Amino acid sequence: MAVQRRPRVMVSRPDLPGNGVDLLAERCDLVEWRGDLPPGPEELRELVRGCDGALVLGNDPVDTAFLRAAGDALKVVALASVGFDAVDRNAVREHRVVATHTPAAPVETTADVAMALILMARRRLGRAMDSLRRGEWRVFRMDDHLGLDVQGAVLGLVGYGQIARAVARRAAGFGMQIQHYDPYGPGDLFSREVGLEELLRTSDVVSLHVPLTPATAGLIGAQELAMMKPTATLVNTARGGVLDEEALLAALRAGALHSAGLDVMAAEPRCDPADPLFAEPNLVVLPHVGSATEATRAEMVELAARNLLAVLDGAQARTPLPGTPGSYGRRSAMAG
Repeated sequence: MAVQRRPRVMVSRPDLPGNGVDLLAERCDLVEWRGDLPPGPEELRELVRGCDGALVLGNDPVDTAFLRAAGDALKVVALASVGFDAVDRNAVREHRVVATHTPAAPVETTADVAMALILMARRRLGRAMDSLRRGEWRVFRMDDHLGLDVQGAVLGLVGYGQIARAVARRAAGFGMQIQHYDPYGPGDLFSREVGLEELLRTSDVVSLHVPLTPATAGLIGAQELAMMKPTATLVNTARGGVLDEEALLAALRAGALHSAGLDVMAAEPRCDPADPLFAEPNLVVLPHVGSATEATRAEMVELAARNLLAVLDGAQARTPLPGTPGSYGRRSAMAG
């Protein structure tokens, strides 16, 4: 009787939260990255050679070079992320590899951070905290740290998927009036559908919730920012490339926009203390922490692992990537 071969699976980061990697280790031989810094493209290609599956993060490039390096053994690439802009979906289709992501896991936690950024930016709480830390609070003044109201403000959501809908539920509790732009997302109990230009012109807060695709890259630039009220706040918890950061800084510096809050940036990570984004007083910036709770990050890794194991078993992936194959009903990789 032939001995069953354990599948070979690459994991692109060490110390991932939760038990997802343990689930893989029970049934697969793991090839794990152990560096202090994330692997570069060449290191990822070397790591994935001969692997049946790969568990990666959303900023790991899954392109033609990666797929060719893996060879014919590769059946599935599982992302522990919602975003998938680093995945070449055309290449994935051509190589007949199943790709998956974790769209539902971070919904509520990311909506929490979007709401927090709305509050911090609109009320200028970041500026107030920085002033306190500099020792500038010597006397109480009625005109210090004046922000703008959230209650009663109009919230415009660009994109109306799961995260945006979760933000809408929270915003309703703050007494905000809610509208959204999404060609595929009709209105509901919380929000009414409007055109993008109307949303930009009439909203007091604009919050971005679209994936980064060729159609949405640079969606909000100088022209769109100029449509917004000078008292408006812009928040981005989607992807940095959706927003023109230079145009945003110019609008804030000119007083053409009241404030902004970012959890995502075009280039990540960012660690230069002199970065212009960090120096702008009316801009709150966070290091991509939308999904950063213990439970949510663990759930993302576990879902990625279960997606991967399902495909290796010849079953349907739970959450395949839009525009990529689901499952081809291949013979289970667990059978050798």
